[in-house]
Amino acid sequence: MPVALFAALLGSLVIHAAALFGTDIQLFGGGRETPPLRAELRPLPEAPAVAAPEPQQQSTATAKRAKAPKPATARPVPNAVPVSAPAEPETATEIAPEMPSTATRQAAEPAKPALPAVGYIRFAIYKDSLGLQIGRAEHRWEFSGDSRYRLKAITETSGLAALFKPLRMETESQGAMVAGGLQPESYRSLKNGSDNNESADFDWTTAQVTLARDGSVQPIAPGTQDLLSLNYQLAYLGKLPEGSEMGVVTGKKYERYAIDSLGEEEIETPAGRFRTLHLRAMTDNITEIWIALDRQRLPVKIRFTDKKGDSYEQIVTEIGTPPAN
Repeated sequence: MPVALFAALLGSLVIHAAALFGTDIQLFGGGRETPPLRAELRPLPEAPAVAAPEPQQQSTATAKRAKAPKPATARPVPNAVPVSAPAEPETATEIAPEMPSTATRQAAEPAKPALPAVGYIRFAIYKDSLGLQIGRAEHRWEFSGDSRYRLKAITETSGLAALFKPLRMETESQGAMVAGGLQPESYRSLKNGSDNNESADFDWTTAQVTLARDGSVQPIAPGTQDLLSLNYQLAYLGKLPEGSEMGVVTGKKYERYAIDSLGEEEIETPAGRFRTLHLRAMTDNITEIWIALDRQRLPVKIRFTDKKGDSYEQIVTEIGTPPAN
């Protein structure tokens, strides 16, 4: 192979690796969040004073009432159900966003982990147009007996891409198991061992998240996830085959993601054959994810297509539990 052609190939791999790992790739694209409706209860205005009727009008009304036929006496109806006066509409309850109180969340029974107490899943990362592996990823999870969880993901370049563009991304999500599934409390992100200022802290007593990038504090909806916990929250969404919507914190921003279901598919991977549910979210980019219906809804394939049409795939290569130390 000519030296110039070989150099061009290596250069192309570096460019594609940089494109894969140097961009903000999100599991699901999202649109703008619609502003929440707000309502408040105000006291009713006082009724205007009614002037006393003139004597002539009062006597006329009295005469009319005297001539009116006497109404029939009401008879009791067996087993009659008393009818109460209609209640005033609960405007604030119906319009306000669904936000369970802290007391309700604490009293609710936490969800049981869908996965074993500890385990891992590994992926190979491919650039579709090259047909070559340019990276690898590994997720590890831990669920403790006190309803806590810890997730950690490592993504790095491999092969020729690692020679010319060594890159290692680490993310970690920690939080609690609640009635609705995972409830993240902190999200941390490192690039080549250093803080890349893409972390977030959740405060569920006020339903807010603080973003490290700009220090902003933003309100969040119930069930909001971070970019890593989202993978494992899918196991707790009962109506996922019909599509879903979820708040997601990426480390840079908070958005609402609409998730469409494309139906079930059988896919072949190095880790085996899986019956999956194919999910997709479309914004400026397109992200697709296949979750294994017969393996606790683990993500076994992820495809990201950017604005230019370049696609990258993560394919599962191994699922298991770590060996004992």
